[in-house]
Amino acid sequence: MFKFSLRVLKLACVALSAAALLSPVGQAQAAPATSAQPIKIAMIEGLSGPFANTGEAVFRNLLWAVERVNASGGVKLGAAVARPLLLQRYDSKGQNEEALSALRSAIDDGAQFVMQGNSSANAAALLDAINKHNERAPGQRVLLLNYSAVDPILTNEKCSFWHFRFDAHADMRMAALMEVIREDRAMQRVYLIGQDYSFGQAVLREARRQLLTQRPDVLIAGEELHAMGRVKDFAPYAAKIKASGAQAVITGNWGNDLTLLVKAAREVGFEGKFYTFYGNALGAPAAIGEAGVGRVIAVADWLPNVASAQGEAFYQAFRARFPKPEEDYVHMRMQLMVRALVQALEHSAKAHGSDAIDLLAVATQLEKESVSFYGQSGSMRAMDHQFQQPLVVGLMERVGTPGVKFDVEGSGYGFRVVRSIAAARAEQPSSCHMHRPAS
Repeated sequence: MFKFSLRVLKLACVALSAAALLSPVGQAQAAPATSAQPIKIAMIEGLSGPFANTGEAVFRNLLWAVERVNASGGVKLGAAVARPLLLQRYDSKGQNEEALSALRSAIDDGAQFVMQGNSSANAAALLDAINKHNERAPGQRVLLLNYSAVDPILTNEKCSFWHFRFDAHADMRMAALMEVIREDRAMQRVYLIGQDYSFGQAVLREARRQLLTQRPDVLIAGEELHAMGRVKDFAPYAAKIKASGAQAVITGNWGNDLTLLVKAAREVGFEGKFYTFYGNALGAPAAIGEAGVGRVIAVADWLPNVASAQGEAFYQAFRARFPKPEEDYVHMRMQLMVRALVQALEHSAKAHGSDAIDLLAVATQLEKESVSFYGQSGSMRAMDHQFQQPLVVGLMERVGTPGVKFDVEGSGYGFRVVRSIAAARAEQPSSCHMHRPAS
C-alpha cells in the first residue's frame, strides 16, 4: 500500500480521462482504469527542508508531462499493448543517505526509472548506487534520468551508461553567460559566490577558467563558498560583495540560497549585476524587485518570453494547468525528457518485437533519441549521455516592456531574451569513456 513514512505518494494519472488532468496536485489517486501494468517512475527529490519549493516545482512539471502521456493512451509497446505511466514521489530531504534509502524503496516498489536533479551530490550518490545495483541485479535494472544536476563530472569522469542528463551542465551554462559577459565592458571587478558542494565548486572553477580566457581584463574581487541550505542570513556575504567594489556577481546558487542572497544584496545597497544560473524563478525576481531591472541575468534552456507562437502556447498551457502565481516555474527540458523516454520505450519495443521492457534496449535507444516539443528540440549525445539543446540568456525587466509579455510568479518582472545560443554552439567537449554492458 502507500508508504507515507517515506513520503511516497503514488500518483496514477487516469489514462484517457480528462478528469485526471484536473485532479488536485498531491492527492493520492486510484490506479488507472486499465488492466495494463503501469510503468513506474520514481521522482527522488527534496520535498521537505530548505529546498522543498524546488522539489515541488519539479513535481508539477513531471506530473504535467505524465498526464499528457496517459491522456493520449499511454506508452504504446505493441499493437495491443499500451501502458500508463505512474509517477511516485520519494522525499530525499536533500540528503545523500535519504536519497539512497528512497532509491532502495523505489526499486522495491518496482520502479524502473528514477528521475532526480536538485543537487549534484545526491545525483552522484544515486548514480554510484545504481551502477552497483545494475551490475548485481541485471534482471532488475533501473535508469537515472537527470533534469537538473549539472556538475560536469556526471557526464565526464563519472559518466555511466545508466545515466542520462537532460539539463545543460555547468560548463555549458557558464559559456552561455560568457556570451553576454564578453560584451559587458563596464564590468572590471567581479565577485564569485556559490554553495560549497560539487556543483557550486564546479561553477566557481569554471567561472575562473572562462574569465581568464575570455575576459582577462576582469579582476576577481572576491570568492566565497558557503554551506548549502544552512545560511539564514546572507547579510555578511552581501556586505563583503559591496565592499569589494565588484560591479557584478557570478553565482550558481539556487533555491532559498539564491533568494536570500539577492535579498541581502538589495538590503545593503549593492547595485551591481547578478549573472546567475537560476535567477529567473523560485522567488528570486520578487526578492530582487525593482533593483534587478536591467541587472539580473539568467541562463536557461528556455524562457517564457521566447519570441515564438509555439513557445507562448506552451507557456499558456502550463499556466492553465497550474494557475497559481507560486506554481509558475515551468521546465521545458523536463517535458522533453519524458517525451524522449516514451519514444525510447516505444522504439525499443518495436525494434525487438516485444512488449516487455528491456532496460538495456531502452538505454541503447535513449542514447540516440531526438525529440521536439512546442518548437523546442534536442538530442541525446551517445558518447556521454549529455542532452544537446539550445540555450537562452535573459535579462530581468518589468513586465509589459518590449519582449517581456510574461512576468514570473506574479512578481511584475520577467526576463527578456537577450541571447539565443544554438545547440551546436552550446555543445562542450567530454572526457567520458563509457562502459557499455554486453547484455
